[in-house]
Amino acid sequence: MDPEVIEFVRNSGQDWRVSTDCSGPVILPTEMKPAKPTDIRVQAGKSTLFISRVQARYIDRVTMDMMYSPERSLNCAVYEDL
Repeated sequence: MDPEVIEFVRNSGQDWRVSTDCSGPVILPTEMKPAKPTDIRVQAGKSTLFISRVQARYIDRVTMDMMYSPERSLNCAVYEDL
């Protein structure tokens, strides 16, 4: 896990999850994509980064370029309800 991700999660004051969207792995607030009981938990201060077990098999590290942005996912059906 890149130190920038840990620092971001720690300073955000909320929980995040590494999940899957049309572009691959994405870091989303848990308000958008709730954590699952099977997720791997990484504590960062009072906040937690949850990593999907599905994604954990395929990624070597978690980086800031995985952070969700609306521009990245405009045509992704995963976000139709947002």
